[in-house]
Amino acid sequence: MSKEADDLAREIEETRERLATTIDQLLYRSSPKTIAKREVAAIKGYYVDAATGEPRTDNILKTVGGVVGTIVLFVVVRKIAS
Repeated sequence: MSKEADDLAREIEETRERLATTIDQLLYRSSPKTIAKREVAAIKGYYVDAATGEPRTDNILKTVGGVVGTIVLFVVVRKIAS
């Protein structure tokens, strides 16, 4: 019976340690600083090639085209509305 109690106590302690680790990981992942760093890295990854460090001109041009198109749309709508 003592061996079973020791095994049970060991299992409970291992479970507590795993839960503590999981909670620490969740707190780290949900930290606003961590989220911001992750998002900045994702944006940089979209516009800069990680292997070479060169800018990805195709993605940059797509973004610039979208911004310019949006501005032109607003200007045209304002001219029509006035």
